[in-house]
Amino acid sequence: MNFSELEKELSLVFKNKEILKTAFVHRSFLNENHDYTLSSNERLEFLGDAVLEFIVSKFLYEHFTEKKEGDLTAFRSALVCTETLSKISLKLGFGKYLFLSKGEEATGGRERPYILANTFEAFLGAIFLDSGIVKARDFVKRFLLPELNAIISNGSFKDAKSRLQEIAQEKVNVTPHYEVLSEEGPDHDKCFLVGVFLANKKIAEGRGKSKQKAEQESAINALKKWSA
Repeated sequence: MNFSELEKELSLVFKNKEILKTAFVHRSFLNENHDYTLSSNERLEFLGDAVLEFIVSKFLYEHFTEKKEGDLTAFRSALVCTETLSKISLKLGFGKYLFLSKGEEATGGRERPYILANTFEAFLGAIFLDSGIVKARDFVKRFLLPELNAIISNGSFKDAKSRLQEIAQEKVNVTPHYEVLSEEGPDHDKCFLVGVFLANKKIAEGRGKSKQKAEQESAINALKKWSA
């Protein structure tokens, strides 16, 4: 992997190249490469998630002074959701830099939304550790915050579960329900897979670090299918 190309494309220079590289190491890669010296990107992802929430929260607080807490929360959720983060990662070409297992590689892991979203957070965590909060904020400002205008204008910040329930009750007179299909990872870093059902028919799935986030993602995916 030639990470100097990525640094050039993003106008970033990492002092610690190992931190940059680690941001792209998926845990599946380590399962097949036991002698690999770097860790997976999960710890960086954990850090980047917190940094991202802080940067976005501060921006919204300062720029939407007339909005109530509920609106700000909705804006933030739409900005940092898997769909938005994976979209930005895809634009930035993060997928081609990933270290994946052969299995993940074969099943399209380089374009898998959940992996790409996690990589965005890990990369942000790497920027924060290597260069501090200002550089991390600048990165978010350049590549993520421009999505906010479209999110507000098209109404995608509205709670997806509420929108799905309204549509489902209107069209088929059924209230959606959600079931946890699987969960993986240690207790401090769980990943939940949730399915959303109409009666007994599963209409979509979603992943998230909590059941609530996974439910929102499954509702978003269901709304996409409904509008397709």
